[in-house]
Amino acid sequence: MGGAAALITGLGLISAAGGSLPATLASLERGERRAGPVTLFPTTLAVPVFEVPALPGADALPGQRTLALTLAALAEALAEARLGEAGSLRVGVCIGTTVASQLNDLQFYKRYRETGTAPLAAAERFLKGNLAQCVARRIGARGPALTVVNACSSGTDAVGVALAWLKGGLCDLVIAGGADELSHIPLCGFHSLGIVNPGLCAPFDRERKGLNLGEGAGLLVIETPESARRRGVAAELSVAGFGAQGDAYHLTAPSPDGVGLRAALRTALAEAAITPAEVAFVNAHGTGTHDNDLVEGTVLAELFGPAVKVLSTKGYTGHTLGAAGGIEAVLTAAALRAGWIPASAGFACRDEAIPLAPVTARTPVSGRYAVSTSLAFGGNNAALVIGREVAPC
Repeated sequence: MGGAAALITGLGLISAAGGSLPATLASLERGERRAGPVTLFPTTLAVPVFEVPALPGADALPGQRTLALTLAALAEALAEARLGEAGSLRVGVCIGTTVASQLNDLQFYKRYRETGTAPLAAAERFLKGNLAQCVARRIGARGPALTVVNACSSGTDAVGVALAWLKGGLCDLVIAGGADELSHIPLCGFHSLGIVNPGLCAPFDRERKGLNLGEGAGLLVIETPESARRRGVAAELSVAGFGAQGDAYHLTAPSPDGVGLRAALRTALAEAAITPAEVAFVNAHGTGTHDNDLVEGTVLAELFGPAVKVLSTKGYTGHTLGAAGGIEAVLTAAALRAGWIPASAGFACRDEAIPLAPVTARTPVSGRYAVSTSLAFGGNNAALVIGREVAPC
């Protein structure tokens, strides 16, 4: 494959904003914010969250909500890619998550703590619930299968791994992205850190008070040009570049100087062989927390200029943890293809400490490239460059 970009032939998405990619785009265009109280588990925390209201297949997968979210996004992505089973293709699967790797076995621990014993069904379900392996088995994939657990950059990192597999000749096609369910532990954990907004989140706003949690899945079918040509599938979108850097500054806070994010962005742009001036817009991590937005906004303004078109889609989906990078990669690709980005929900007042402001209305975009960023606990920073082929005049 050499230095060529990897083609995106399928996109799949499910979140509180919509049960499919078209439904989500329509919701974002209308500026709808579908947050509400927690209904999935008992809690005394009266904070808004972004739950998926109707999840196909959830009843058939008790205790495996993240897997049900994954399979819903997978079905849509495979349909667009016109891919049923792997067949003779070398298909890899790389999916980022947090909850599905360690937090969806609460029933086992709760029962054990209360009674001193617990049936192994919950533990067995957990061990069999590896997202990448489940997807690989479902479609008969015979390539590498990897579940990435890198905090809130997991979904972005998974797409970066997919790009490396394709460029390295390990696969013809990779299914990549992220998935996570709303869980009691992250909700309590983020609340204990004092970064959960009691109202709706307001990324980059002067009065921002924190994030809202959400859930969902975003998956991409990414393949080599040769694979797409053999399958007779046309594609105008691509993953053009990826960068990841760790700043190791703090367990939960980004480095104030933005060194990790800046390096990740420069690496992604270099792999895509483009300049910052060629980027049409940035889909920022934009959590609505004080430190993230300050650091991220400063770095983005420095690299792309203060007039760059920026938004955060977390005002519509909530912060979906390991799924965020996958969901936002899908939305970045879809927006680049559609030629518009939605208003950055929740933004009203400019923060003078941040040298840029997100878009406040549906905004036309043109150009061949867009960027999606992720900033995660542990100092993980990741960035993707998504490309679009423009038909000649």
